[in-house]
Amino acid sequence: MVDGGLFPAPGRRREPAPGAVHVPGWLPPDEQRRLVAACRDWARGPVPMRHTRLPRGGVMSVRTVCLGWHWAPYRYTRTADDAGGGRVAELPDWLAALGRRAVAEAYDDPAAGAAYAPDTALVNFYDAGARMGMHQDKDEKSDAPVVSLSLGDSCVFRFGNTETRTKPYTDVELASGDLFVFGGPSRFAYHAVPRTHPGTADPALGLAGRLNITLRETGLTDAG
Repeated sequence: MVDGGLFPAPGRRREPAPGAVHVPGWLPPDEQRRLVAACRDWARGPVPMRHTRLPRGGVMSVRTVCLGWHWAPYRYTRTADDAGGGRVAELPDWLAALGRRAVAEAYDDPAAGAAYAPDTALVNFYDAGARMGMHQDKDEKSDAPVVSLSLGDSCVFRFGNTETRTKPYTDVELASGDLFVFGGPSRFAYHAVPRTHPGTADPALGLAGRLNITLRETGLTDAG
């Protein structure tokens, strides 16, 4: 959390709101590199990374690729009907397992981790000019926590309240390897990325820009 210019030490758990937990430096460098390599593979398809077009015609500045389920504003489908109609890649078991570990460690609750069953991931890429406005993650039928993993350039992550896009909110500095989990009373809090800090990634990571992986439970089945 940004607080008088001081940043939390690696591994020091912070709770900017009830049910919202920030763990700096949660992913070690080798796991970060593995995820970056995997993101590059996912970005090539079967449904390639793209700029999502919003219903009113706007285009998101981040580029996105989905796993498990395809997200298009504001619903999930197995096929990318807004991007060529192909079926999205499966969510790997190892990534779902990483999500369970994230929930268990963020909440210090092994049972919560074991119960977590993410079935989709959204991978967002931020170049130097990309932003994300205040929004809620509310297209899921499940209220299970959202797991967010940061890679590459650091950013300002604005975490708000469940009622309005405006204040009160807290600005949190997310760096490469950081974990942020939000669930419980904060599951439907508004949040945003108003800016990134280009050039702040470790060169050894081999990534120019920021990748954000969010794991979620959709609560959906193929039967509807």
